Amino acid sequence: MNSALKNQLRQSLRARRRQILPDQQHLAAQQLMRRVIKLSAYRRASHIAAYTASDGEISPEYLLRHAALQKKRCYLPRIHLGGAGQKRMSFQRYHPRQTLRQNRYGIGEPAGLRYCAIAPAQLDIVLLPLAGFDKNGGRLGMGGGFYDRCFAFKKRSAQQKPLLIGIAHHCQEVSALPVDNWDIGLDMIITDRAVIIPKRGRGKA
Repeated sequence: MNSALKNQLRQSLRARRRQILPDQQHLAAQQLMRRVIKLSAYRRASHIAAYTASDGEISPEYLLRHAALQKKRCYLPRIHLGGAGQKRMSFQRYHPRQTLRQNRYGIGEPAGLRYCAIAPAQLDIVLLPLAGFDKNGGRLGMGGGFYDRCFAFKKRSAQQKPLLIGIAHHCQEVSALPVDNWDIGLDMIITDRAVIIPKRGRGKA
């Protein structure tokens, strides 16, 4: 039941963000950056992971440029597909001037060597893409489960790092999302209009 509802929501919300015009996308990305850099968690952070925007997602491009200028280490996800349907994600070192290669989903990712990767638990902040969110910290992803598997350790222990921040356009908010027991909740949500700290979240602005 949750799966069908999630798929329906996902298609609707993806269509909604695709309707955002390019000029509005650029403005939203700049507004997003301004909100993130005001966070004390951002100022303290040394290792920050984000993503390459596609399909109408809000872009962390300006933020990554700012982080690089502040001498912070930036990372992007890299997808690994193994035998028997195995799927996992690692985080590879990235610099805004670096050339990316397209993965099988058409998303740019670093082509770096293994020694450029960082363990997920060593990241300070992860900026997660999403299709939809609610104010309880629920995140609706694209359905691949990569982030849920990568950060499942946060559900199993009192591990505080990394701070999981979902970033999105404000129009991607819904009143409540269907939740499965494997879903990883967000510590914070930041949109082009607001910083939202869920009641269950541990994030500190």
